[in-house]
Parts: sequence; C-alpha cells; structure tokens
Amino acid sequence: MPNKTVTVGSSVGLHARPAAIIAEAAAKAGGTVTLARDGGDPVDAGSALMIMTLGAGHGTPVTVTADDDDTVALIADLVARDLDA
Repeated sequence: MPNKTVTVGSSVGLHARPAAIIAEAAAKAGGTVTLARDGGDPVDAGSALMIMTLGAGHGTPVTVTADDDDTVALIADLVARDLDA
C-alpha cells in the first residue's frame, strides 16, 4: 500500500477539529486509510476519535497509508496543513 510520512501542521496537533476534517475526507475517499506515529500502531483515519488517540502534536511525524496514491496525497496534505487557521 502506498504511504507517505508528513509532520502535523495544526498548531495544537490533531485534536477534534483537524481530526474531524481528516476523518471526513478519509471516509469520502473510501477504502482503507490509516495514520500512524513512528513505532505506533496504525489507526483508522476515517474515525476522528481514533485519530485523536494518536496524541500527535504539532510537528509530530505521521505516516499516512491508503489504497492509492491520490488518497495518500489528499490525507497527507490535510495532516500537514494548519487546519486551525
């Protein structure tokens, strides 16, 4: 499965608002989409609650994995953006 590692861009990390935006996009993309911290277990990116369990703060590297390159690029872009702005 394609994957890409990016750093969390939201100034306070992947809390409720960014997690909800990412989860909505992952759910719309369909298929399997996961997020994982280095050395951590992957979580379902279609669930805002699961994304928040990562405890990923600003600047934390997160690996996005999905069924296709376009979905990886879309979700990776969202993770890297400051979704609080």
